[in-house]
Amino acid sequence: QVQLAESGGELVQAGGSLRLSCAASGRTFSAYFMGWFRQAPGKERNFVAAISRDGGVTNYADSAKGRFTISRTNAKNTIYLQMNSLKPEDTAVYYCAAGAGGVASADERAYDYWGQGTQVTVSS
Repeated sequence: QVQLAESGGELVQAGGSLRLSCAASGRTFSAYFMGWFRQAPGKERNFVAAISRDGGVTNYADSAKGRFTISRTNAKNTIYLQMNSLKPEDTAVYYCAAGAGGVASADERAYDYWGQGTQVTVSS
């Protein structure tokens, strides 16, 4: 089992920045590739970014490219999502997830564990 806890979500103005964190506990963190997904009100959950076990491979949704950066620190069992130039359409609950059987996948079916989410609200 892996437990995931997101933090860092808050209300921010358009154009601002936020850094989300996801702390993992349980089994060996470095055994999992990790991802961020988001779900806006009334919409399905969508892929944002993912990172391989050693951090050497990253994958981004088109909406995140050039604005968001995913990273991880295995020594701290933590991944991050640095979000810059935020837009109102980035408003959503952001979830981190851990997967054992792939590499930086954009498919949520590849992930085995999920956090509870953190709310990001971007005001115009």
